Amino acid sequence: MKKVAIIMGSDSDLPVVEKAIDVFKQYQVPFEVHIYSAHRTPDKTRDFAVNARKNNIGVIIAAAGKAAHLAGAIAANTTLPVIGIPIKSSTLDGLDALLSTVQMPSGVPVATVAIDGAQNSAILAIQMLAIEDETLAQKLQKSKEENEQKILEKDSKILEKYN
Repeated sequence: MKKVAIIMGSDSDLPVVEKAIDVFKQYQVPFEVHIYSAHRTPDKTRDFAVNARKNNIGVIIAAAGKAAHLAGAIAANTTLPVIGIPIKSSTLDGLDALLSTVQMPSGVPVATVAIDGAQNSAILAIQMLAIEDETLAQKLQKSKEENEQKILEKDSKILEKYN
């Protein structure tokens, strides 16, 4: 199975990124985690992106706040899918990171999740891997069914209480 690479612009992004790590552990998806910066380690970031495919990476998640150019810098240097997580900062509550991550030029796509949306980034990465992995697809389907059941149980309790 291909791995997912999670790249953070700073170790301050780790509390958000850990939510994605938890999902990968739950689904038993191999991953690796790095701290690279589009601005402070541009050569290392580029080298990682250029070599990701041959290093058995299938999807890259890039988490960054403020200017948040990390996902775009990676996407510019690979043909692998890149998912950006805009990280909330004290500056503009993550709006700056969201706009920096989502506003990519034509030909350099970055799939972008919500501000601090690490769980969804992991699920999206797993869905991408599941295109060619039936076991992962089955795990995703089971999870959707379990989520549906939880909501229906909550609905039943609300009906009992108010109807």
